[in-house]
Amino acid sequence: MKTLRLIIALLLVGLALGTNAQVTRRSGDEARKKDKKEGGVAITDRQQSFYEVKEPHDADLQWMKVIYRSIDLTKGKNAALYYPEIPNEDGANLYFIIMRLLAKNQLAAYEYLPDGREMFTEEYRIKDVGEMFTRFQLYYTEAKGSTEKNPLYEFEDADIRGNEVLCYYIIEKWEFDTRSNQMRPRVEALCPVMVQVDDFTGESMPYPMFWVKLNDIRPYMAQQYVFTDDDNNLPRYSIDDFFKLNMYTGEIIKTKNLRNKPLKELFPDAEAYKHAQDSIEQRLRSFNQDLWVPPLEVLQARAEAEEKALAEAEGELEEGEEGAEQVEGDAADKSGDEKVTRTTKRGAKSSSKSSKSSKTKAKEKKTKIKERKPKTSTQTVNTGVRSVRNRKH
Repeated sequence: MKTLRLIIALLLVGLALGTNAQVTRRSGDEARKKDKKEGGVAITDRQQSFYEVKEPHDADLQWMKVIYRSIDLTKGKNAALYYPEIPNEDGANLYFIIMRLLAKNQLAAYEYLPDGREMFTEEYRIKDVGEMFTRFQLYYTEAKGSTEKNPLYEFEDADIRGNEVLCYYIIEKWEFDTRSNQMRPRVEALCPVMVQVDDFTGESMPYPMFWVKLNDIRPYMAQQYVFTDDDNNLPRYSIDDFFKLNMYTGEIIKTKNLRNKPLKELFPDAEAYKHAQDSIEQRLRSFNQDLWVPPLEVLQARAEAEEKALAEAEGELEEGEEGAEQVEGDAADKSGDEKVTRTTKRGAKSSSKSSKSSKTKAKEKKTKIKERKPKTSTQTVNTGVRSVRNRKH
């Protein structure tokens, strides 16, 4: 009996432990889904340092170019940063991740200054996030546990107006590092931009919200995977990979300059503005290639290509000159044409006569050569022997 009671007690304990483990597993899965929907779990300092992209030291930098781009989320692969519009079981888009972190006071945001300058200092950090929400008409409530020193907020998914954030401004630094001997682009910060249509003019008006340093949100972006191809719906890249691998496309709106002016102010004309964008893009792409001397095979291939292009160009010029001569001949008057034809006939006759005379001379030479016959052996014998009849007695 004691043994049976012990077995029953052990079974009951096992069932209780299994039930608790199953409940814990379910609650853990639900918590992970909730955290994924709300923009990720809390990140430790170790995780933060692991995902952080270190800036190169000033002593290692030899050249740097600061570029401002506008990423349109309605074009190309940039849509990976926009969908899903509303968070679901697959996760949330970049804007929701940023806003959830701001509401939980886990992220630092900096003011977007009217003159376009970016200042990532404590002076320009947004202290009152609730005031910023009110400024952009985002409806929120104070979350449980909120205090004056540590304000916390929460809002519904529909009140965050994520469908209006159709653009991002990014600060892109092209740096040439002497340690790696390469020039690589690095995204330093981004700014969500609300795009609203004006009721009177019907034009789209951009409203930049705030700046966020990319290193501060890299651990959270690394947890959210997105798919970047319509033919393959398997999410293979994270949002962090999307920026690290420069998978986005965006037009250049500004380069850091002494007057701190965007390109549209420096080049008001649309054609000049587009030419300036293409010129800057081309210089950035070819800078790394121009630093190194190409191998001999590449130089020979280039020289052959240049020679071929030059020969083709000369051939086209010759054909053009012949065509010009034909046009001039056709445009001449009839008298000139008759003179030309007469002179050509005379020339043809003289040439025919000269050709005939040369042919006859060649034939005569051949006949003369044929008439010269070699001496036979009989002739040589007769000439060598004296006749008996002529011999004197």
